[in-house]
Amino acid sequence: MAKSTVAVIDYGMGNLHSVASALAHVADNVKVVVTADAETIMRADRVIFPGVGAIRDCMAEIGRLGVDQVVAEVAASKPMLAICVGMQALMHSSEENNGVACLGLLPGEVKFFGDPLTGDNGEKLKVPHMGWNQLHQTVDHPLWAGIEQDSRFYFVHSYYVQTTDLSLIAATADYGVNIHAALYRDNVFAAQCHPEKSSTAGLQLLGNFLRWDGQS
Repeated sequence: MAKSTVAVIDYGMGNLHSVASALAHVADNVKVVVTADAETIMRADRVIFPGVGAIRDCMAEIGRLGVDQVVAEVAASKPMLAICVGMQALMHSSEENNGVACLGLLPGEVKFFGDPLTGDNGEKLKVPHMGWNQLHQTVDHPLWAGIEQDSRFYFVHSYYVQTTDLSLIAATADYGVNIHAALYRDNVFAAQCHPEKSSTAGLQLLGNFLRWDGQS
């Protein structure tokens, strides 16, 4: 049986080593390719769109390398998983860096947590939101297969997604505000957390993605 291929988009702003290592750990008869080459990405069976750092720098590199066009084509044609800033880049805009236009592939914006940020009992919460938090699943999606409700995933972010289409929410998390922590539409799934750093639950999500046919 020929190996299927998953392409991890390399535009210089993702935690590529961790993502590729986690994929290799769960991959069964799957070839993992880290690349910025458009043709290689489009030939892959599945695509991961990662991202870390400031959205202004990410969007600058995405535009410079033509990754914006590639991501738009992938989002219209094959299973894609966007992670952290990769998820944020799919939105219309971000408040970070005094306002940045994003790819506009999903409706909504990326907002700052605020300072001060307080929890339900009035305690001050640190920004960035860094560490483990529960994901509350809101839909029965193939990427949640084998993952218990309210499982803990690892987060590192100072800005959070709010979609204007609530039907796209796949999971929420709470950190002083209600975070739209995972979104889905057709063959696209996006997560604010880092599944590659999220132990058993995160590896299960990545394994589910490698078996996903893009149908919700």
